[in-house]
Amino acid sequence: MDLLTIILLAIVVLLGVVLAVVLLRQGNGRDAEQMRQQLSLAMSQQAETVQRVERSLREQEQALAKAVGERLDRTEHATGQIVTDLRERLVRIDEAQKKIGDLSTQVVSLQEVLSNKQARGAFGEVQLNDLVQSALPPQAYAFQHTLSSGARADCLLMLPNPPGSIAIDAKFPLESYSALRAVAAGDGPALLVAQRAFQQAIRKHIGDIRDKYIVPGETAESALMFLPSEAVYAELHANFTGLVEESYRARVWIVSPTTMMATLNTVRAVLKDVRMREQAGEIQKTVGLLMGDVQRLGDRVERLKTHFGQTEKDLREIDISADRITKRGQRILDVDLGEEPELPKPQEESLPFTENGKVRK
Repeated sequence: MDLLTIILLAIVVLLGVVLAVVLLRQGNGRDAEQMRQQLSLAMSQQAETVQRVERSLREQEQALAKAVGERLDRTEHATGQIVTDLRERLVRIDEAQKKIGDLSTQVVSLQEVLSNKQARGAFGEVQLNDLVQSALPPQAYAFQHTLSSGARADCLLMLPNPPGSIAIDAKFPLESYSALRAVAAGDGPALLVAQRAFQQAIRKHIGDIRDKYIVPGETAESALMFLPSEAVYAELHANFTGLVEESYRARVWIVSPTTMMATLNTVRAVLKDVRMREQAGEIQKTVGLLMGDVQRLGDRVERLKTHFGQTEKDLREIDISADRITKRGQRILDVDLGEEPELPKPQEESLPFTENGKVRK
């Protein structure tokens, strides 16, 4: 029995007591008996009411407990699903953090490579080697080729004259470019100093390539400066067009990985054209021999036709001779000698001629 039921019973008892006191004060003995009976009836009715209220409260309590239990079950299930999803996301976050850590390590390693001049040169050479090997046949290039001047080109494209072999340099001055990128855009004097240093480094690099890798009579009249960074290439063409024009005048063509691939495709087309021209003479010689064979075949066909014509003529003459012989034999048979000698009946299959006088086959 809960607190609410106890309160209701207390109220009912209190009302009954008050009612009994009032009735006892207002009536005599008989009336008091009737009042007691009415009070007993009222008390029993109130007790039934209290029981109904108690049952209703108990049912409501059970329904409420059931609803609360179901809601707790749903909440527990949803909470468990949320915890599971959260755990999976945490695992993914851990994996992503691990990958980010590995990537950071790789970036640091790449930065260390690019900060070292020799390592940076090797990095450029590896990228250049991959591009050249993927675009050209092995006989069309040579890596680390030493020229007659003693200079060693990172790559030499073997092209026929003209234009001749083209040397490629894969080293690039990244220090000046890194210093240029490190200067804030608003710092005018420092930016101007960094730009001048970058221009001097690129200009010197262009001059070195021109002096080392353009050898008259051995290489083409131009060379290539390979930049394994599209950013440096874009910076040159966007803000330092004067340097690009100087490279044109020096016949040192600046190429990035993208433009280098286009250049290699052009070289491959040139090599294909050269091979076709080299084979053109052999093709013409073979065609000439073929035409001679065709002419001889025609002569032999004409001779064969002549032989067939002579054979046909001989067959016609044989037919004529056979007809004459047949006619003359018939005339001999038609001569009247006064008596008809019995001649053996000729056998048809033994005769060398047919009925019309032609020779049997």
